[in-house]
Amino acid sequence: QVHLVEFGGGSVQPGGSLRLYCAASGFAFGTSTMSWYRQAPGKERDLVAAISSGGGRINYADSVKGRFTISRDNAKNAVYLQMNSLKPDDTGVYYCNGVNGFSRVEYWGQGTQVTVSS
Repeated sequence: QVHLVEFGGGSVQPGGSLRLYCAASGFAFGTSTMSWYRQAPGKERDLVAAISSGGGRINYADSVKGRFTISRDNAKNAVYLQMNSLKPDDTGVYYCNGVNGFSRVEYWGQGTQVTVSS
């Protein structure tokens, strides 16, 4: 059974930092592209950052470049999102996503809330 479980969300003041962690199991993590998506209230779910199976290719949304860092540890089936200099616009539910490199089957976590507010 596939599980993607996110940890690390919470409330923080503008300028603060959070580190999100996604624990994966039940699928071929090492051959899957992993991503973080964000859904703000009343808006669509948007891609925040993506990392290839080996970690050699990384993409970020323009709005988070220079502030967020995605990384992965294939030995631990984990993907991380370090978020610095947080802004109120970063508020939303953050979802972990995995796409198998061969089957293209897609998996989602249940999401973790991040709130940036003074």
